[in-house]
Amino acid sequence: MEIWINPACSKCRAATTAFDEAGIDYTVRRYLDDPPTAEELTAVLTRLNLEPWDIVRHNESAAKPLKALPRDADHRSEWIEAMATNPILIQRPIITADDRTTAVARDPETLRKFLP
Repeated sequence: MEIWINPACSKCRAATTAFDEAGIDYTVRRYLDDPPTAEELTAVLTRLNLEPWDIVRHNESAAKPLKALPRDADHRSEWIEAMATNPILIQRPIITADDRTTAVARDPETLRKFLP
């Protein structure tokens, strides 16, 4: 299992604590220090069955240029490139299980899906 986290994020800390308490083996990716590539983001979005604008943190200052960018297939790659260039824009934590099931686990119900 892999979890993309920002250590300053309370939701990320809650997820790693839950994994630790459950004795789950997982790999941490501090995505601000090790940003995902556009290809990795595309793969995650495919597994999530979401569009890039669905997992953008729209309140971040780096998201301001995206406000004018259409949310459509023609501009999808621009959204993904913006997230790859400014990883602070990526919603977190993103968990990918060994079976490739992936979710943005911001709420306890979603997180529980990854716990025994």
